[in-house]
Amino acid sequence: MAEEEGPTVELRQRRKLKSSENKESAKEEKICDTPMPERAPKHVLFQRFAKIFIGCLAAVTSGMMYALYLSAYHERKFWFSNRQELEREITFQGVYELTHNNKTVSLKTINAVQQMSLYPELIASVLYQATGSNEIIEPVYFYIGIVFGLQGIYVTALFVTSWLMSGTWLAGMLTVAWFIINRVDTTRIEYSIPLRENWALPYFACQIAALTGYLKSNLNTYGERFCYLLMSASTYTFMMMWEYSHYLLFLQAISLFLLDSFSLEQSEKVHEVYKIYIFSLFLGYLLQFENSALLVSPLLSLVVALMLAKCLQLNVKKGTFIAKIMKVINFYLVCTLTVTLNIIMKMFVPHKENGHMLKFLEVKFGLNMTKNFTMNWLLCQESLQAPSQDFFLRLTQSSLLPFYVLVLIICFLSMMQVIFRRINGKSLKETITLEDGRIGGRPEIIYHVIHTILLGSLAMVIEGLKYLWTPYVCMLAAFGVCSPELWMTLFKWLRLRTVHPVLLALILSMAVPTIIGLSLWKEFFPRLMTELMELQEFYDPDTVELMTWIKRQAPVAAVFAGSPQLMGAIKLCTGWMVTSLPLYNDDDLLKRNENVYQIYSKRSAEDIYKILTSYKANYLIVEDAICNEVGTMRGCRVKDLLDIANGHVVCEEGDKLTYSKYGRFCHEVKINYSPYVNYFTRVYWNRSYFVYKINTVISFQS
Repeated sequence: MAEEEGPTVELRQRRKLKSSENKESAKEEKICDTPMPERAPKHVLFQRFAKIFIGCLAAVTSGMMYALYLSAYHERKFWFSNRQELEREITFQGVYELTHNNKTVSLKTINAVQQMSLYPELIASVLYQATGSNEIIEPVYFYIGIVFGLQGIYVTALFVTSWLMSGTWLAGMLTVAWFIINRVDTTRIEYSIPLRENWALPYFACQIAALTGYLKSNLNTYGERFCYLLMSASTYTFMMMWEYSHYLLFLQAISLFLLDSFSLEQSEKVHEVYKIYIFSLFLGYLLQFENSALLVSPLLSLVVALMLAKCLQLNVKKGTFIAKIMKVINFYLVCTLTVTLNIIMKMFVPHKENGHMLKFLEVKFGLNMTKNFTMNWLLCQESLQAPSQDFFLRLTQSSLLPFYVLVLIICFLSMMQVIFRRINGKSLKETITLEDGRIGGRPEIIYHVIHTILLGSLAMVIEGLKYLWTPYVCMLAAFGVCSPELWMTLFKWLRLRTVHPVLLALILSMAVPTIIGLSLWKEFFPRLMTELMELQEFYDPDTVELMTWIKRQAPVAAVFAGSPQLMGAIKLCTGWMVTSLPLYNDDDLLKRNENVYQIYSKRSAEDIYKILTSYKANYLIVEDAICNEVGTMRGCRVKDLLDIANGHVVCEEGDKLTYSKYGRFCHEVKINYSPYVNYFTRVYWNRSYFVYKINTVISFQS
């Protein structure tokens, strides 16, 4: 037996030796076949450094040039530096005076920093004092300089995002070109500088860029850590700058949830982003004077539901029937938990979480009908209507929309192809190469596809949301036409064999954006230069005269009543107290606005007097533009909406008409006859405004 075992063991040892020798020889052959990288590493390192350096330089330059362009255009449009301080404030159109007292709205003490979301102004004022700029530059120039600088950061972040997705900074240049050319639809910076979104969206763009890098599969540890830190800082800052930011982050969280549901990215990364949301929400809650809207936000409910669902998940082998069932159950569980948690939070947390917004959406989508003045007035606002045909025409003329649709279709179909392969249990390569032609397998691409579809769906319903969607249309379209992977994916489907598909994809990824860029330069660059060279005229003498009269003639303790928009301008330009402000996040202010607007309704002089004196108003300002308004949309004039709300006109069949024996107040008060002269005395007027002093009347005659 021993003799038999000896040869057997020896034979096994020989086989092992042979196999090991074969492996070693195979390794040696591979090493021999692979060219020795003597100078290649230095050459590749230099290429990478040059590419990154040129790309970063182009990104920063693009942002700086855009900020300078905005500054020059603003100066040419308004002649800003040549105007008096009062005229600058009128063209400025906003509130940057930090107030935290009872001298803004009559009979109401408000936390203006919280209620008006003046955190940006608070930060700007601190920087203004800390940097010693008060000795060098006027506050208004410092303020708009910060805002224009943020717009430069916005453009740079979009540049970097497109660059990260495509791998070439050429995509970033095309993104910036499309953004500037379509700036009427990408930003509202030209219309009103101090809008909250002008402060907030640059930080959201930085967060998007960091998230894009964080989701990339081939990111190293240091890059991943940097992206995580940048994402954390920009998420929190974005949440502090804009009261509606958590709704936008809610859409982002849904996109990440869908990304994770189809196993298109490591769950650990996605859940790390959820932790950032929770941290930002609670820190924002503490620093925003315990803002309960953040606690009852759908974002918090969704993230908590996702965390709970993760704890309940079972480790099931991917691709099995049980795993597919668990995915469906998990999806249903998250949706149910989100709704349940949100209802519970609203039951136990005192809040005023924009209830008028929910009512507005109900009416907008035809789920409810109302005669309420405020709701109907909001529905009539142009920014809350569906996008017009001109919007799509402008995007088509700049070639943005056609290329966006092409890129979106290819990425979406490729994404669905990858998802079906996942559902069927087929394994996918961890590292996707250009030859694979599977752009839908990259998690950062899938995230952007889902996110842009969600934003686009909202923008198709409410035009004002196009400013959230259109910038990322620029970024996604530029990424697609500059990405060889996208062209390779298309060629794989077409089974192109006449020309080498990889070579053709590389050629098209350079040629197509170059042709687009040259055509845009030829058509739109002369227009941009003309805008910078053309001196435009801002002429509003009636408003200037009104503000001047108030500052010179009105008592310091006077309270003015009128339309909310005009009251906001008066508070900004003069500092006088007003009865209302153009804020739509407070139920009391909304009711005040509706009551004061009754000056344009068919109500008696006594009714109007009672309304105004209940708010301690001393002066009433009637605007001729509202009183004699000729609206393009039927039933959307202020006086029409008031007649509907008051029942002074038949709106629908079956409505009961309440006849008013009084004429329209804004017309009747101008005639100066009794009883109007008993309550109101005209003290100033010009072509646009009529100012009436509210008389002190002891009693009313029945």
